[in-house]
Amino acid sequence: VYQVFESVAKKYDVMNDSMTLGIHRVWKDILVHKMNPCPGTLLLDVAGGTGDIAFRFINYVRSVRERQLQRKLKHHQNLSWQEILESYQKDKFNSLGDSQVVVCDINREMLKVGKQKAQHLGYTEGLSWVLGNAEELPFDDNKFDVYTIAFGIRNVTRIDLALQEAYRVLKPGGRFLCLEFSHVTNPVLSRLYDLYSFQVIPVLGEVIAGDWKSYQYLVESIRQFPPQEELKEMIEDAGFFKVDYENLNFGIVAIHSGFKL
Repeated sequence: VYQVFESVAKKYDVMNDSMTLGIHRVWKDILVHKMNPCPGTLLLDVAGGTGDIAFRFINYVRSVRERQLQRKLKHHQNLSWQEILESYQKDKFNSLGDSQVVVCDINREMLKVGKQKAQHLGYTEGLSWVLGNAEELPFDDNKFDVYTIAFGIRNVTRIDLALQEAYRVLKPGGRFLCLEFSHVTNPVLSRLYDLYSFQVIPVLGEVIAGDWKSYQYLVESIRQFPPQEELKEMIEDAGFFKVDYENLNFGIVAIHSGFKL
């Protein structure tokens, strides 16, 4: 698995767009909107090497902070221009309201790509990168408000250990969110999806990334992944409460959610 992601790291974003026709961007947006983070949230994004969830989190929190500032200024109509300017400048230096996102990935190449993207896109504050294994996270107990893992949990060797670690590092009241390819609920769509997955995706991998085998593995790993209800039970077995899931695009992907009480 490590070698698969090492080999596809540089073409990972291009391949995601090609394989999903760009829809993976919408799925990730939905995940962050479901999270609905507020300023001050401490997020751990596991297997998030290329930074997609982290950047969305930062954008979301910044927009919340901006709306908060505008509401505050509206309630103080008698402020002078100088006071308004000072408020905006102060907010600019703390646009995340002490929020932080830690991106943790087992693959050094994926982290390297993510750091380069962050630098290119201008993400500097509130963001850190950690090399680490989802099954043995290098963090203290009860540390994070939210744990996310997007298109990563099916690639860990022991899903049960990764879920236990997610539970351990979350604070009481913390939330677990998992976005992952799942099992299509519509029989007709399921057959079409299988044809596309096994006949088209490996070809795209060869054409775009020069790597048939890695994308053949990715397709097979999706089929071997537990269906929605089974994953829900595994999350509950790890200790999470209020576990549910939402199917997107007829179950091509699902977002599972749970809370540490």
